[in-house]
Amino acid sequence: MSRKIDFRPKQDFFKPQGVPLSRLKVVELSLEEVEALRLKNIEKMDQEGCAEKMHTSQSTFQRILSSAYQKIAQALILGQAIKIIKKD
Repeated sequence: MSRKIDFRPKQDFFKPQGVPLSRLKVVELSLEEVEALRLKNIEKMDQEGCAEKMHTSQSTFQRILSSAYQKIAQALILGQAIKIIKKD
């Protein structure tokens, strides 16, 4: 079953300032992960509402969200780039 994604980010790449991309490891976020972050943290929806909006189970939504948090934390703490993969 296809998950519903209502948001397409304008930017798809973030990196530490002043460091050439060729010297950085890149962490990839899926559109699903970005949508989960948006619903939970920007729209301030509860997990049940987020899962429903994305047409998935609560446990799957939680796995998607946890994966996104882990990747973003890794990139911020280790000084890595973040690339949003814009395919479904």
